[in-house]
Amino acid sequence: MQVTETLNSGLKREIKITVPAGDMEAKLMARLSDARNKVRINGFRPGKVPVQHLRKVYGKSFMAEVVNEILNDSTRSIITGRGEKAAMQPEVIMTEDEKEAEKILAGGTDFEFRLNYEVIPAIEIKDFSDIKVTRQVFDVPDAEIDDQVKRVAESARSYEPKTGKAAEGDRVSIDYVGKIDGEAFAGGAGTDQPLVLGSKEFIPGFEDQLIGTKAGDEKQVTVTFPENYQAAHLAGKEATFDVTVKEVSKPGELEINDETAKNLGLESLERLREIVRGQIENQFGSMTRQKVKRQLLDQLDAAYSFEAPSKLIDAEFNNIWAQVTRDLEAAGRTFADEETTEEEARAEYLRLAERRVRLGLVLAEIGEKAGVTVSDEELQRGLFEQVRRFPANQQQEAFEFYRSNPEALNALRAPMFEEKVVDHLLGLISVTDVKVSKEELMADDEDAETTTKAKPAKKAAAKKAEAKASEAGDEAEEPKKKAAPKKKAAKDAE
Repeated sequence: MQVTETLNSGLKREIKITVPAGDMEAKLMARLSDARNKVRINGFRPGKVPVQHLRKVYGKSFMAEVVNEILNDSTRSIITGRGEKAAMQPEVIMTEDEKEAEKILAGGTDFEFRLNYEVIPAIEIKDFSDIKVTRQVFDVPDAEIDDQVKRVAESARSYEPKTGKAAEGDRVSIDYVGKIDGEAFAGGAGTDQPLVLGSKEFIPGFEDQLIGTKAGDEKQVTVTFPENYQAAHLAGKEATFDVTVKEVSKPGELEINDETAKNLGLESLERLREIVRGQIENQFGSMTRQKVKRQLLDQLDAAYSFEAPSKLIDAEFNNIWAQVTRDLEAAGRTFADEETTEEEARAEYLRLAERRVRLGLVLAEIGEKAGVTVSDEELQRGLFEQVRRFPANQQQEAFEFYRSNPEALNALRAPMFEEKVVDHLLGLISVTDVKVSKEELMADDEDAETTTKAKPAKKAAAKKAEAKASEAGDEAEEPKKKAAPKKKAAKDAE
């Protein structure tokens, strides 16, 4: 096998490999000899089939196997032998001439092919002593726990049907259909929807207009969606809702005790408070973690400047751009609506893709040198956590998909590896804890560059907060909120 480097420019490499026809012939004959004792051909005793007859029958298919074997084995061994790491699977370039290909399969000529690839650049890891981050810490007060427990208890509160007009605090059951300019819009209808008047669950003005209604009333409610409404195509628009009040109920006494907790499936009020506290602390802890991580990544980004493989950048950009265009299409918006142009957006997201790739390579090198790994047990836990996010009837299918798809498992392993590398770095750098208010912790860092999920938004708005404070979750969960006239949901975790 002759190996010749035909291109070495920056990170780009091209290698020409020539396997002499004699070597190809030898590999073919070895396969034919092995097959001689295994194949059964009419008219010949086992093991007595002439090799030339086998070659006539199986020669081309066996030579094709030889070609594939050489491609698979040589690709790995040649790049490894050169002390290089390919950024992506090398492109294999072979002859497209059918006559030439026939000659190769017939063993009549040398087998030539080229490997076209980019290498991962050598990264010299620097000292971490100059990296300093501030960790914002919010100590959750008991009042925060009390408020959340009260909201959870509200979900278990009893209501009794009443005659007469609905007042603030009463619960109404309604059907509604939302319209803009007289046309119903997707997601704007609901049936048998319970709504506690005064809960501020729906957008401003909606609940107020239902006060004074009674069972059987039909009411047209006119409201304006907030400018920051989650569905961008509805934001700021006036809408009417044809509402039918089906029932009015008055609230029973709000009790927060062990019995309330038992109605929620828990053993005691103390256990409810424990769960709520844990969930709230985890939510704010996640915000703290993301802000610290962003500071760390920003400093690593400033410290490491090198050429990143263009194909990795292209692949990352394509993923980002596909998400951006999907989001715009779903929202019914254009780049002009976001006060930018497609050209400007492409340039911005290309810079983001390049940053992600470069930081990914830096973290990978740091993790490799530090011996950071994701164990099979950790991956299994991560897999179960991922599968739990699917609806119950899809979880087994999702589990089988990951178990049978190595690329999907690797995609699951990658962020777990990154988080372990971040943990490793946080143990080496200077971290200063600073007590902050909830508002300070939840505030967006407008000047920080987003490093994770891209969104089709204005440049300032694209710098989103990393996490949200959601309601008490799995074990003591409030009723799920739909779209339509309801208020904007909390920001997605980045």
